[in-house]
Amino acid sequence: MSLSVKEKTTARLVFLGAAGVGKTSLIQRFLQDAFDPKHRHTVEELHSTEYETAGGTQVKIEILDTSGSYEFPAMRKLSMQSGDAFALVYSVDDPDSFERVRRLREEILEVKEEKSPPIVVVGNKKDEAVTQKVPWKETMSIVELEWNSSLLETSAKENLNVTEVFRALLTEVNLPYRLSPALRRRRETIPNEGNSKPPMNKTNSCSMC
Repeated sequence: MSLSVKEKTTARLVFLGAAGVGKTSLIQRFLQDAFDPKHRHTVEELHSTEYETAGGTQVKIEILDTSGSYEFPAMRKLSMQSGDAFALVYSVDDPDSFERVRRLREEILEVKEEKSPPIVVVGNKKDEAVTQKVPWKETMSIVELEWNSSLLETSAKENLNVTEVFRALLTEVNLPYRLSPALRRRRETIPNEGNSKPPMNKTNSCSMC
């Protein structure tokens, strides 16, 4: 069960999904306000950022970017165990990537032993809607009615609903989510090619209103 805002001042947000759906692009857009059209393989990267709430409370967010290309079941299980909230990302032009989201959700249910873990389902690449192959209404019915989770369609390329994804994730863990429009700089990034929890370095704070 999530702690109250006063008690909980840190959260780990875990991004999961098939290769090439845009997990890294969404995180990069949020932290850096940047977009790189070139796809690069991610093994595992942990980002950390801090902000101060209106009440003066320091809040720390860890964002875990997981691999979609390499199969490391032990690493994926560890990511699920350590996560407070999950973004399950698929591409709106790739039905197979949504099927991957289905399987990942089942894994999370098993690992977390919860009926409704904090999950936000993200249909990325909305800018490619002309080739959209995952039907919105059907997907919404599955995600919101059957899974009891939130569904958002995004475009990391066009910066569509990216902030809303993070707002939804922070809402899931009862953390303040009123993000300032100020440009966010990318924080410490630590590649992790093992199965152990990556160490965290101290990072600078960013502002949130």
